[in-house]
Amino acid sequence: MSSAATEKFRAARDFLLEHRTDYLRASAEFEWPNLTEFNWAIDWFDAVAASEPTASRLALWIVEEDGSELRWTFADVSRRSNQVANWLRANGVRRGDRLILMLGNQGELWLTILAAMKLGAVLIPASTLLGAADLRDRVDRGGAAHVVVRSADTEKFADVPGQYTRIAVGEAVDGWLDFADADGSSADFTQDAATNADDTLLLYFTSGTTARPKLVQHTHVSYPVGHLSTMYWIGLEPGDVHLNISSPGWAKHAWSNVFAPWNAEATVFIHNYDRFDAVELMNVMDRCGVTSFCAPPTVWRMLIQADLTVLKTPPRKVVGAGEPLNPEVIEQVSKSWGVTIRDGFGQTETSVQVANTPGQPVKPGSMGRALPGFGIALVGATGAPSDEGEICIDLSRRPVGLMVGYADDDERTAEAMRDGFYHTGDVGSRDAEGYITYVGRADDVFKASDYRISPFELESVLIEHEAVAEAAVVPSPDPIRLAVPKAYVVLAAGHSPDADTARSILAFARENLAPYKRIRRLEFTELPKTISGKIRRVELRGREREVHADPLAAVTGEFREEDFPDLRS
Repeated sequence: MSSAATEKFRAARDFLLEHRTDYLRASAEFEWPNLTEFNWAIDWFDAVAASEPTASRLALWIVEEDGSELRWTFADVSRRSNQVANWLRANGVRRGDRLILMLGNQGELWLTILAAMKLGAVLIPASTLLGAADLRDRVDRGGAAHVVVRSADTEKFADVPGQYTRIAVGEAVDGWLDFADADGSSADFTQDAATNADDTLLLYFTSGTTARPKLVQHTHVSYPVGHLSTMYWIGLEPGDVHLNISSPGWAKHAWSNVFAPWNAEATVFIHNYDRFDAVELMNVMDRCGVTSFCAPPTVWRMLIQADLTVLKTPPRKVVGAGEPLNPEVIEQVSKSWGVTIRDGFGQTETSVQVANTPGQPVKPGSMGRALPGFGIALVGATGAPSDEGEICIDLSRRPVGLMVGYADDDERTAEAMRDGFYHTGDVGSRDAEGYITYVGRADDVFKASDYRISPFELESVLIEHEAVAEAAVVPSPDPIRLAVPKAYVVLAAGHSPDADTARSILAFARENLAPYKRIRRLEFTELPKTISGKIRRVELRGREREVHADPLAAVTGEFREEDFPDLRS
């Protein structure tokens, strides 16, 4: 199988593979393929699945907690997804229809993604953790005509009104179509019409770290083709076995469990567990020969609490995304595995924009340089590019891997795309060699005694203390300094949330931070997070304003520098 679209995509992909360690040449010469019609599931996935050696190579490998496995080749997935596409079509799924997909890491998830793409349907990925209220919002704002969910989750839709096709995966459920019936459908699929490159493919509800989730609109090129940048960042090659720890329903799952590895003709590897176990994860990675590994900072922070040397044959490609990685994590992994974690920065709205790429020097604290095909500007307070400011994408060279906008929200789209830039809402600084260091979310950066404070910088110091597993720093109202840095701390195993531990952490911060950056207050607690795992500092900031409404009132559970005579300024 071959087409002009396939060859254009392949040429762009092969250029990045050829120059995967030559950042300067890749950045100078890479061009996004110019596609007017493109269906990634047909023009790319099916095309590579029809030729050797890819056809017989594993496309999807899932290892369950009990040791059972699913192992499907590219040819298997192509054939099975054709069956699902024909079955969905027979049950009323049409081009342009919106379909909520709410499955776990199970084979049917990948089959439905490809089948919907082949049909030209619009996918609305959803986490299995969502409740009825979230699902009502998705059905309503998403305009869903169909839902595909695990049988165990069908009861969540009992109070979700709407005229949508109900499809259950797993045990048969009364009133729901049985996904297993797709096995009886034809394995030969024919499109009803060509897919335009700018047709909508995905509608993503963002994680909502600071506000009501936005509805991000992506096309048949912005994610499938845009994630060539993600492939390049990770350094994926044909034959790699790539493990990305991410939950279905969130953009990172599509980044590194669908598009980036299959763009590279690599194997998507999943270790499916109910409860994270660092030692068992590393045992599975060893046994199955994982060559490439991506995890969010939360998982990396849990991994370094274990004995990393359990993993006898570490992957040679290791990356982190979702939030910036603390230097302490990078150092611990480097010591144990002999490989450097390479940070990457992107959003639901984009593919990877900035990253440390293979073969390039990694500067401590920096998340790397602009990816090939992305023009990154740091826009200062005056609205002009500078060495420090909001991380923005230059729209005069609009990259393929950028969303169309926010669905049904022209005002929010215009705000994000104002003045010739796409505004990420994140702040960074750039050095003379183009390396960008993350400062923080624009909403999270605050002033204390008229000094600007980056929570990430302070958190990176705190996590170096042996008692600290995770930390979040927010401004705490103060009648003299306006605000002072306060740390909410999750303790590592074996440490007690008492005054001795608090004093030790505050003293450590005092020794390792400039006076104006010192942690002045501390509280032990679990951190509020979105269901995608990101820390909700906005919730902690709100709590601080509430508990310190009376600046003289004591706060239960809060430790202050002035509580310890030897730490007083």
